[in-house]
Amino acid sequence: MRFRKIINDPVYGFITIDDELIYQVIAHPYYQRLRRINQMAMASLVYPGAVHTRLHHSLGAYHLMCNALIELRSKGIEITPAEDQAAKIAILLHDIGHGPYSHALEDVLIEGLHHEELSLMIMKDLNRQFGGRLQLAMEIFTDQHPKKFLHQLISGQLDVDRMDYLTRDSFFSGVNEGVIGYDRIIKMLTVHQGELMVEEKAIYSIEKFLVARRLMYWQVYLHKTVLCAEQMLKRIIRRAKKIGAITPGLLNPFINEPLHTVTLDEFCRIDDHDVVTAIKTWCDHEDPILSFLCKGIINRQLLKIKYSGEPVSPELLAEKTAEACTRLNLGLEDAGWLVFTGEASSSTYNFEDEHIHILFKDGTVKDISAVDNALINQNLRGKVKKYYICYLR
Repeated sequence: MRFRKIINDPVYGFITIDDELIYQVIAHPYYQRLRRINQMAMASLVYPGAVHTRLHHSLGAYHLMCNALIELRSKGIEITPAEDQAAKIAILLHDIGHGPYSHALEDVLIEGLHHEELSLMIMKDLNRQFGGRLQLAMEIFTDQHPKKFLHQLISGQLDVDRMDYLTRDSFFSGVNEGVIGYDRIIKMLTVHQGELMVEEKAIYSIEKFLVARRLMYWQVYLHKTVLCAEQMLKRIIRRAKKIGAITPGLLNPFINEPLHTVTLDEFCRIDDHDVVTAIKTWCDHEDPILSFLCKGIINRQLLKIKYSGEPVSPELLAEKTAEACTRLNLGLEDAGWLVFTGEASSSTYNFEDEHIHILFKDGTVKDISAVDNALINQNLRGKVKKYYICYLR
């Protein structure tokens, strides 16, 4: 009997697993750890429904990859069974290197190492454990495979990763501005001269996709309260490292031991629960800064944050810092942990790197920004930037 498993997903309905190796990858403890890592970090403090995990997203992206591969093959594009399997494994593992709270603690728990690098390290280890059967998936993941469009389905301006996280994050947060026509986009995918493109009938769906991404960034991912909570979370970890706070359980090596002592296996054992346990423990820490920040996260008593179109004035920063010093009896250096400035930015469309190409019926190819009367045009070049200040309420 042919191997077949189904998973009931709240967004797409049933997701089918019909390959034993793919099922073994999903069943591996490294992959199952994604159940315990929140997809949207601190966004649930603003959108209570946004509690889905990296595992949800990974399976959703896998489902869209399956649909995309079926569509491309139906249009005569050659994809071998081995490439089909490898592309599906690559998308399943594309985010496996995320640590606790995903992007919020990236480069904080393990400094100088981003999730893409960790994903590749984990894939290499899994490849060893599976006797080299993930080699082709790694080549596609790292864009070393000659069929570039397979990599573009995983990582590009119009990849199934983005299609799923926009669809899923809007579903769980309840923010309708993120809804996209992912099914129509997939139906319009094609390959021309080895590159992933979309047929001209999908122009409006692509523009909607890009606008939805822009709106989701400012309304959800970079929502000021979400941003403030994530900055507080980063400061908790950095403060704990600075003072050498006694840390419970599996998180201790990441806080109190030199970087070289942390192994890949240790990284793959930690998740959001370990961070929450530490934060709850540190609520009663003798260090007033660490205690203040931890209680703020646990009780949702966050710092005040204000966005501005201009850089925060030194006078305002000095005023709020002095206020913190007086109210909490802190020195200037310690007050800087609770009063700080920064900037957030997002772009609608990346004009410099990967492009979304439209294939017209006459065989011509245009960038989405060059289409006549395009909504996404050169006027949207560059990033939208906002400045912020966080301080005591």
